[in-house]
This record gives sequence, C-alpha cells and structure tokens, in this order.
Amino acid sequence: MEWLNYHHLLYFWLVARDGGLAPAAARLRLAHQTVSAQIHTLEHALGEKLFERQGRRLALTELGRVAYRYADEIFALGAELQETLRGRPSGRPLRLVVGVADAVPKLIASALLAPAQRIPEPVRLVCREDKPERLLAALALHELDVVLSDAPVPPSSGVRAYSHLLGECAVALFATPAVARRLASGFPRSLDAAPFVLPTENTALRRALESWFEAQGVRPQVVAEFEDSALLKAFAQAGDAAFAAPEPIAAEVERQYRVRRIATLQGLSERFYAISVERRLRHPGVLAISASARAHLFRAPQRTRRRASRST
Repeated sequence: MEWLNYHHLLYFWLVARDGGLAPAAARLRLAHQTVSAQIHTLEHALGEKLFERQGRRLALTELGRVAYRYADEIFALGAELQETLRGRPSGRPLRLVVGVADAVPKLIASALLAPAQRIPEPVRLVCREDKPERLLAALALHELDVVLSDAPVPPSSGVRAYSHLLGECAVALFATPAVARRLASGFPRSLDAAPFVLPTENTALRRALESWFEAQGVRPQVVAEFEDSALLKAFAQAGDAAFAAPEPIAAEVERQYRVRRIATLQGLSERFYAISVERRLRHPGVLAISASARAHLFRAPQRTRRRASRST
C-alpha cells in the first residue's frame, strides 16, 4: 500500500493557502528551500505538478486545485478530531459551496439558497457567481457542490454533469408606475418601439423574450443590455424602461425597485436547474434547495417534472 506523506501535504496546503513559499516557510519556521523540496517530493509521489510558475508567483495547476480542496478537508477534520478528543466539540458547520450563473436573478438565487440554512444541522454557505461555463469547469474539479443555472448543461460542454430541474415559472413585465400604466393600455401592441432593457444574448431568457416579441409582431426599442440582473432592474427603473422578471419574485421586484407589473407574458416561461456531478443529489443543503423550490418557489406542471438529464 502506498502511503501519503501528510507532512508534505501540509507544506503544500500552507503554501497554497498563504499565497507563496515565503509566508508558509515563516509559519513553519523552515527555510524556503526545505519547503520547496518537500513539495517537489509530494509532486513526484503523485506523478503530477501541483504548482506552476506565473511570472513571480506560484499558481495551482488543475490537479493542484483538486489536491488543495482535499487537503483543506483533511486538515479541517484533523482540527475537529482534536477538539472532539479534548471534550470540546467544534460544532463545525456543514460546508456548501454553490455556483450561481450570472443570468439567474439575484432575488431568485436568494430564495433558492435560503432553505439550505434552515436544515437541522448548521450550514456554512459559500456562494460564487460567474459565467456558466466557468462554473461548470469548477464543478468538474469538485470546487463546487452544485451550480444554480437558468439552463441545463449544454450538449457541447465537456463536463460530465447532471441537470436537475428545480421548476418552471411564468415571466412578467415591469416598469415604473407611469410607464406601466401607459404600456398596459393596448398591450402587447404597446410594446412596439417602447424602451426596453434586456439580458445579454447568452441567456435563456433573452432568447425566449426575442421569440415572444417576434410571435406578437412587436419590436421594442432595446436601450440597454445587462449580464447582472440587479443592475438591469435598477437601470430600467431609473431610465423609465420596461424589463422582464420571473413571476415568483414579482411582489419583491415591485417593492424593491418601486415598479409595477404590466402583464404576465402568456406562453413564455423560465426554468431553473441545479447542476451536479452526481446523478442523485446528496448534500443535505442541496436537497433542501431542491425540495423547497419544487414545493414552494416554483409550481411546475407535472409535464416539467422530468428525471435529471445527463450531459457528458
């Protein structure tokens, strides 16, 4: 049996955590050369490089990021073991690292995440927002437990992952009270040439809205496009332009941005997914997110409650 040298792993972990050889060597009270040599020994034992030189700094390789996450868990468990054996349970919370696609509205993301902190055991939530492709890459490296997205894993993705449908909801249009009253009269023809703020082209909602506009024979005047959903709403509110948002958060959108609902877009819906590397969701926090979304936040019709789809 091959044994992992945990001293070498500790040196690697400290260098990665503290940001370089100098701070790690100072913490360990060892020479730089000693720490560097021990990390090279670990790399030789693993058969892969853990660091690569980027200018004057060390950066983790892909394998290095995976090794760092495991090392982080190993030494956290070691600290918990020491506390437990001393008769002082650490009460270490369950860690849940969630990636949120930038196209997911902030209010939807907040509502989805809230149930994870209502489970019996304490949860430490870490949330990262980014473009879906970057989040999927992090998921593949086990840097994330789950990704929340407005679209399933695309067939072109090289990531082996499963898309779990959380629910489907209607989409409504909003604007400042004066603009909403004007656009409500003669809707949807009133949208023709009306100022409108859209999400960027890489989002599922943008594509759905453009299809809906075409089907209705209207062409709003697009005055701005935003990746960030909160900035989109704030800009639309300040600029007297209409915008779209999911129906389940309509009341909060009206309250927070001082706007009014114009109408619900018939025949248009938006879906949200939990993406994982597991066929079945297992993390208690993710299970709470999924259960609450399906039972409360989204009331999806039976036809949308499909089995998780796989992408390889």
